[in-house]
Amino acid sequence: MTETDPKIGTVMAVQANFYQVRLDEGQTLLCTRPTRLKKIGQNVLVGDRIYVKSTEFERGAIASVTPRKTELQRPPIANADQILLVFALEEPTLDPVQLSRFLVKAESTNLKLLLGLNKADLITQEKQKEWEEKLKLWGYEPYFFSVENNQGIEEIKTALKNKITIFAGPSGVGKSSLTSLLIPQLDIRIGEVSGKLQKGRHTTRHVELFEMPQGGYIADSPGFNQPDFDCNSQNLINYFPEARHRLSQGQCKFNDCLHQEEPECIVKGEWERYEYYLRFLDEILAQEEKIAQTRDTESSVKKMVKDSGKVYTEPKLNTKKYRRVSRRLSHQKLEELYDHQSLEEEDYF
Repeated sequence: MTETDPKIGTVMAVQANFYQVRLDEGQTLLCTRPTRLKKIGQNVLVGDRIYVKSTEFERGAIASVTPRKTELQRPPIANADQILLVFALEEPTLDPVQLSRFLVKAESTNLKLLLGLNKADLITQEKQKEWEEKLKLWGYEPYFFSVENNQGIEEIKTALKNKITIFAGPSGVGKSSLTSLLIPQLDIRIGEVSGKLQKGRHTTRHVELFEMPQGGYIADSPGFNQPDFDCNSQNLINYFPEARHRLSQGQCKFNDCLHQEEPECIVKGEWERYEYYLRFLDEILAQEEKIAQTRDTESSVKKMVKDSGKVYTEPKLNTKKYRRVSRRLSHQKLEELYDHQSLEEEDYF
């Protein structure tokens, strides 16, 4: 590869200013982002399709970044096709509220959402059928699988083939074990599950792509136990498929309906996760109120620094009531007064 012969590849991992790039022709290069791209504000994310120019010592320099199909901030990744949300049916026991939290978070990315339920070997067929029917009412068709006995893995492989898939879900449910099963040659440290808390100590610390033998990539991202809602109160309802279905059948009386106690609301009613929606809505409304109060506080106080270097705040003065008039404005008013008096004298004579 020469300076005049750039190659295209995919960013597999990012650390500091170094980028591990897998070229389409099979070679892996360690690349840097040149100053030119920094000056124009071009960031480079895991998943980016980029053109690379080679340098000495088997290093590369990123020449350009192709337009992205998708982009997420958390986790920072480009061109992802879908999310596989992984939960365990037992150990720890599947909690519908926690599951709904992750589902809402995943729905807010606008990526295709797949739901995988691990440890299917630990529940009865009757219990699996119950979950299948419940989740169908929610709008999902889950993949039941077991890493322990290799159950349902082929179906997941088919769903992930030739796609960039983000693995998400709480710690200790088997995400890393599933990744190791799908990519046998990959050596991933697996967090042990705490017997007391029944939560895994997830060891992934940054986003990284792993190539699957059958084609496609798995994006393993840092685990989190309770995702925060980053949507606003008006949009929350759109992340419940069963509510979206109701909205597709008609329209609420008010355009800004939050589907609580408003009259002629077509969403509120007898659907299982309605109480979860109301609970999440209360959290988001409280968060929005807190942000609004913070902004009001910031606008009414100013930061000051003492001689010792200590920072403190004091109320801002009302400009119209307490601020001293500037000399320039005073002079302008005096000139206007003088001109007015002169005109009156001319009229008098």
